[in-house]
Amino acid sequence: MTTVSSSITFGSRTSTSELSDAAFALFDERGATVAWTQAAERLVGYSAGEVVGRSAALVLPPFAEAGAMSAFVEECRARNGWSGVTAVRHRDGHMVDVSMRISMLRGRGGTVQWLASVSDMGAPPGGAVNGAVRGALLTSAPVGISVRDLQLRSVAVNDALETHDGIHHDARLGRRISDVLPGAEAEAVEAVMRQVLQSGTAKVHEYRMRLAAGLLREQTFEVSFHCLQGADGLPLGTCMISVNVADRRQERERLGLLGQAGTRLGRTLDVTQTGQELADLAVPLFADFAAVDLEQSVLFGEGSSIQSDVAGRRLPVLRRAGLASIRHGAESPWGRGEPVPQPVDGPTAEVLGTGKSRLEPVLDTAATWLDKNPALAQSLRMHGVHSLIVVPILARRVLVPGRRALLGVVVFTRGENPVPFQEIDLLLAEELVGRAAQSLDNARRFAREQTTALALQRSLLPRRLRGGAAVETASRYLPADIDNGVGGDWFDVIPLSGARVALVVGDVVGHGINAAAAMG
Repeated sequence: MTTVSSSITFGSRTSTSELSDAAFALFDERGATVAWTQAAERLVGYSAGEVVGRSAALVLPPFAEAGAMSAFVEECRARNGWSGVTAVRHRDGHMVDVSMRISMLRGRGGTVQWLASVSDMGAPPGGAVNGAVRGALLTSAPVGISVRDLQLRSVAVNDALETHDGIHHDARLGRRISDVLPGAEAEAVEAVMRQVLQSGTAKVHEYRMRLAAGLLREQTFEVSFHCLQGADGLPLGTCMISVNVADRRQERERLGLLGQAGTRLGRTLDVTQTGQELADLAVPLFADFAAVDLEQSVLFGEGSSIQSDVAGRRLPVLRRAGLASIRHGAESPWGRGEPVPQPVDGPTAEVLGTGKSRLEPVLDTAATWLDKNPALAQSLRMHGVHSLIVVPILARRVLVPGRRALLGVVVFTRGENPVPFQEIDLLLAEELVGRAAQSLDNARRFAREQTTALALQRSLLPRRLRGGAAVETASRYLPADIDNGVGGDWFDVIPLSGARVALVVGDVVGHGINAAAAMG
């Protein structure tokens, strides 16, 4: 008789790749087989008709004796489950080494059932239940289990499922998912269950969910569905195994957004285009609304313009360089190129003054800066804005120790998306803005150099052309290369004797300040 390995642990949360090619079987509280799956038949060779109604000891030799089975069931009940390495008997008589997890499920009226998930330790990883499920098992994440009948009603669940959505098993039993969590996602999950019942093939589905009570973050679950068969081989219902993969999905989306930032931001040295690229990147992947407001000197390559608020603070004048919204008509009254006033005691003014980001996960829940800006508060409420992030755009150069030059601010808000911004969203926003800041700083330096070069060139070119009595003259300077801008081109009109003039045009190789200076 085969003995159970010393790696058995009662009530544990699973380990290794237990569900990578998992077979599932459902047992009643005494250990009699209630339902079987096609994967279980492939693993041990027994069909549903051969095992349903019979003791689990048929395929579990360590518990063949009635006393051993009874003791094992009681131990599982006391420890809320079992997991470990053991061997099961194949129909042809040979033994198959497996990793097994037995989970206790609670039904109506206090009834108990046991779900066994079994994985062949000699098989390569893969199969229908994969990816996030295996990863969650390796990290001991709680695995939610639910057994449903042919009408998709819950008949048994484990305790861990309540940690996923906050719904007690008493409120779940006897009801469909769409009864407990109405919405498009619930309908999609039920559609997958119907496909599994019809085909008998296991499927994996990922869905998102957010409950109004207690869960600020949106939750993402990966669920594997398995068809449970009765003694006649016909479907009895489905078994759902769910794992919370919100952190993994959020990390994947974060990396994807940063990857796009590397290809979409700073494709030119035009500060307004870079500002618009940043806004377009953020909406709708990250925010419902984004505005990029740059210091006036960044846009025009001139010296900083300063304004004072009612508190006497000196703040830079900002103009809107980028604007994006999921709405057809953006929520902001200020369009691109227009000056943007700063609300009194608002988060933008604070960010401009401190150079540090501001996160307001939930707006307008208590006495806030919005109380001093009733018009703005009304606009935000009208558009359903409930969460805000403001991030400074900082240049590489340092003005004073510990303080970099401020180029502007970026405002992100959410309204349609019900999930408030969290700390991890703030970190992502700062990284996005930081990448855009490099491009904006380069563009600002280029614009400033171009402005300086143009001023130098104009100061060196003749202010008045004198053609004398022979000709009338006029001039206009346009760079031949818009990307490189001002070069070393020059011209002049020189009066000569005999009613003649000399028209002279020249060029110095290069562009920018050096070429303009060489021209002089």
